[in-house]
Amino acid sequence: MDAFEVTGGNPLSGSVLVTGAKNSVLKLMAAALLAPGTSTITAVPDILDVSVMAELLRRLGCEVEHDREAAVLVISVPEVLHHQADYDLVRRMRASICVLGPLIARCNRAEVAVPGGDAIGSRGLDLHIAGLNRLGVDVHNQHGYLIATAHDRMQGANIWLDFPSVGATENLLTAAVLAKGTTVIDNAPREPEIVDLCNMLVAMGANVGGIGTATLEIDGVDRLSPVTHQTVPDRIVAGTWAVAAAITAGDVHVKNGRAGDLEIALDKLVTAGAHVDVGSDGFRVTMTDRPKAVDVVTLPYPGFPTDLQPQFIALNSIATGAAMVTENLFEARFRFVQELHRLGADVRTDGHHALVRGTEGLSGAPVEATDVRAGAGLVLAGLVADGVTTVYDVSHIDRGYANFVEDLTGLGGKIRRIEV
Repeated sequence: MDAFEVTGGNPLSGSVLVTGAKNSVLKLMAAALLAPGTSTITAVPDILDVSVMAELLRRLGCEVEHDREAAVLVISVPEVLHHQADYDLVRRMRASICVLGPLIARCNRAEVAVPGGDAIGSRGLDLHIAGLNRLGVDVHNQHGYLIATAHDRMQGANIWLDFPSVGATENLLTAAVLAKGTTVIDNAPREPEIVDLCNMLVAMGANVGGIGTATLEIDGVDRLSPVTHQTVPDRIVAGTWAVAAAITAGDVHVKNGRAGDLEIALDKLVTAGAHVDVGSDGFRVTMTDRPKAVDVVTLPYPGFPTDLQPQFIALNSIATGAAMVTENLFEARFRFVQELHRLGADVRTDGHHALVRGTEGLSGAPVEATDVRAGAGLVLAGLVADGVTTVYDVSHIDRGYANFVEDLTGLGGKIRRIEV
């Protein structure tokens, strides 16, 4: 197991490049299953989850080549796919469930292990199953696998989502593009990653209307074609670097960061006292003083992203004043707060609320990353803590951040990977 050894005290300064989004590229890889032939995905982040998904696609019968230096994935999809996604891979990454829709569309059958992933709360598959039922798919759980069967070609339907679930929408989209007739998904999420997936599907020959709105309309087609598609920049990574600049009183140019995808988060940083300049090639965040505490309420996009909540708790932990952070999406996302306590943070949780009282300084200590974003939040806290903070179980961080140590070091942060 590796760990990060972080020595606090250095303000971050310089430029950092944001690559493709983790929460998009995995779904684009799954969507490639819909078209026999060779699809190419560019701007691919060199993260652990991409390697896991690549291996999953290989087991489904694909050939996958990953050029890490060029950030390119080449996926060769056969005419006949295997239809079972095994537990040993799916348990490592919840996003593996996104192969469910493409496999049903291509094979009329899918057996996908009930997924694992981050321990941030229960994320049931009820919306996935209910939507697929509407398309004429029988789904049941047997021996730890979701077994989905379409006895004939799926039939388009009107689907209302009780909650704008990103994962359910991705599966329903990729199933409906090859269904017969028209499918309408109401209360659909509007995340940039959903837009990215829709744009790739359209390039493949799908008919998808209402992209970027809460109502998606899909007219099924008989066949799709392979494409070359560039992954949207990772807004969560960009937001993490923005908070890193603010928490360390630094000056960071986030190249390729799309400020339009982070309007509320960047506005919160301005409220905290940061200066944000938006340019054609990204944005720059500058902080010259101790931040002011800011309230945060997580909501589906375009609301404040839950994936930036831990980073903002870390920011508030050393800010002047007190702030309330409300988590509306994942009930276990405050698990990492107990690790922040080890650094001296004053955070009290009650249900889905966390009251954060800023302190003048944190103190380095050993802590454990409980999920991707919690790990990033702990590293940010370590950057401003007195002494050394050792962050354990950094495989979580590797799942979502490419070249994390190298990028932080390039900005002047003191961090190194160690074997434990």
